[in-house]
Amino acid sequence: MFVVIDTNIFVSAFWSKNGNPAKIIGLIQNGIITPCYDYRILEEYEEVLSRAKFGFDKWEINDFLAQIKNDGMSIVAKDIDISLFDESDKKFYEVAKQCNAILITGNIKHFPPENDTMLPADFLSKFEL
Repeated sequence: MFVVIDTNIFVSAFWSKNGNPAKIIGLIQNGIITPCYDYRILEEYEEVLSRAKFGFDKWEINDFLAQIKNDGMSIVAKDIDISLFDESDKKFYEVAKQCNAILITGNIKHFPPENDTMLPADFLSKFEL
């Protein structure tokens, strides 16, 4: 199953190893879901997770990014003419549409109301993961 995962999910997973966002990482690690990404998403993951205010270990960030690259699917998304609440989220929406993937985010209100945009708990519940 293809998914696109908003950066806020990974920030939450790094903070709490037992919450639903961490379960999403576990699904990637176990090969149950495949994250789709493009270069813009990888750049955001690295930039946000490396912020000093979070204090995440560099090795943990590097291991995480390597896993996303190794286990995920890199694509080139087509530009979609849509206006979003936060324009920096557009890359996640475009990649999700390109891959026909579920978009998992903690900011569901930032995206159009669609059945394939979900909070982590909703995703885990819907697919009984």
